[in-house]
Amino acid sequence: MDWNTIFFVIWPYISLTIFVVVTVYRSIIRPFSISSLSSQLLENKQLYWGSISFHYGIVLVLLGHLLALLIPRSVVLWNAVPLRLYLLEITGLGLGLWSLAGLLILVFRRVTVRRVQVVTTPMDVVVLAALLVSVISGVLVATLYRFGSYWFTGVFSPYLLSLATFTPRVDLVAPLPWLIKLHVINNFVLAVIFPFSRLVHIFTYPIGYLIRPWQIVLWNRKIRTQNTQ
Repeated sequence: MDWNTIFFVIWPYISLTIFVVVTVYRSIIRPFSISSLSSQLLENKQLYWGSISFHYGIVLVLLGHLLALLIPRSVVLWNAVPLRLYLLEITGLGLGLWSLAGLLILVFRRVTVRRVQVVTTPMDVVVLAALLVSVISGVLVATLYRFGSYWFTGVFSPYLLSLATFTPRVDLVAPLPWLIKLHVINNFVLAVIFPFSRLVHIFTYPIGYLIRPWQIVLWNRKIRTQNTQ
């Protein structure tokens, strides 16, 4: 057994098992433990721009990865036209840089704002470190090993499919540069961290608020003041 087998066969199965089991446990057995533990969300422009940039940037990047995984043939056909390939590459790199900028703002805020330091836990530090490694390595991969949207469909799409079908093909990732391997391994680290951290709060996104009926609020006593509108 070599290191490639450990990191790209055994480790993915361990991390994904922990991710699924612990996330389901918290969602069903301890649903009220799922929270982002807000640290004055949107209380100033620094947090606003950091949060918006990171969340939108990372979600769109992940969506791009997911599309390349689920419909690789369509992505290959799209990239058959050089102009469209360059457009996709530039867009992906731009989104990665946008996400990185937002993450750096959030890290700076957590380091410099006293009231945020007080509510920062060791797990928060671990999460931020793992996210920094993931985003920075992703941006470097996009910069140093260009046309990732092209070779992803030929390497990682079949590799991840082989994991899903329990026929892991480590030969697909073994020849890759160390930076790409670091990016992959770290993302499986994030999968392990996810259910134990505030990241799990994404499952509490208030979708129901968009379709619930109007709420009527009745005051049982008069509390209007000169500041009440």
